[in-house]
Parts: sequence; structure tokens; C-alpha cells
Amino acid sequence: MKRVATVLIIVLVILQFVPALPESSPEPQATSLLQNEKLPENVQSILAKACNDCHSNSSVWPWYAHVAPVSLWIGHHVEEGREHFNLSEWENYEPKKKAHKIEELIEMVKEEEMPLPSYTWLHSEAKLTMEERATLISYFESL
Repeated sequence: MKRVATVLIIVLVILQFVPALPESSPEPQATSLLQNEKLPENVQSILAKACNDCHSNSSVWPWYAHVAPVSLWIGHHVEEGREHFNLSEWENYEPKKKAHKIEELIEMVKEEEMPLPSYTWLHSEAKLTMEERATLISYFESL
């Protein structure tokens, strides 16, 4: 039992040195949907509070995101989130891809699949109210 515990501790210490979080830029990019002047302020603020950390290149990492094995889990989630929908890359998307991403966003918000419960559990400010969900759905359906 001591050997197993020792090996586990050694593995956890080594994991602390494995970079697991995707790069993050504190400055929003010019290609970001959040920088779009046409975006209503209320929609912009909802996206910033509920989507930005996982779906942009300007993620803000809480202290626990730097501790393995949590860093591996969070890093993977953010990479997946950016791959599916990246606010920072919005202006780089082709019109057809934008339309598809909007359809996915509407579906995920309607089905209450986003933001993920595992995220809102620790970030209660990101939990969307029914009114905020309706605002996002209404805006993106109007595009």
C-alpha cells in the first residue's frame, strides 16, 4: 500500500509540470464576436459572462486550473469548447460556418446544455436565467 501511495504522489508531482491549459490572451482579438459593434450590449454581456472562458482565446484561469489533474480536465474542456465555437475566431469563420454555429448555439441554449453544469457549479455567475436564454435565442434567431 505504501508503494502505491508513493507512486501516486510521484505521478501527481510530475503532472504539475505538464502544461495542460491552452494558451490564453487577456486581450480580446479584433476577430472576436465580442468586439463586433453591431452586437447589442446585453447579448455581449451574456456571452462574456457565460461563454467567454471556454469558448474564446481569452480564458481566465482560476487558481485550481493550474493544479493537475484538474488542469488536464479543464484544458481538455476548453480545447473542445474552442473547437466547437470560438468567440475569438468569429470573424474568421465563413458565412456558412457562422450560420451553422448560430444554429448550434441556439439549440444548446434552448436545450439548456450550455453553459455546462460542471462549469456553473463553480461559476454561478455564468448560469443563464430564462430571460437571458430568451435574449440570446431571440437575437441569434433574428440573424
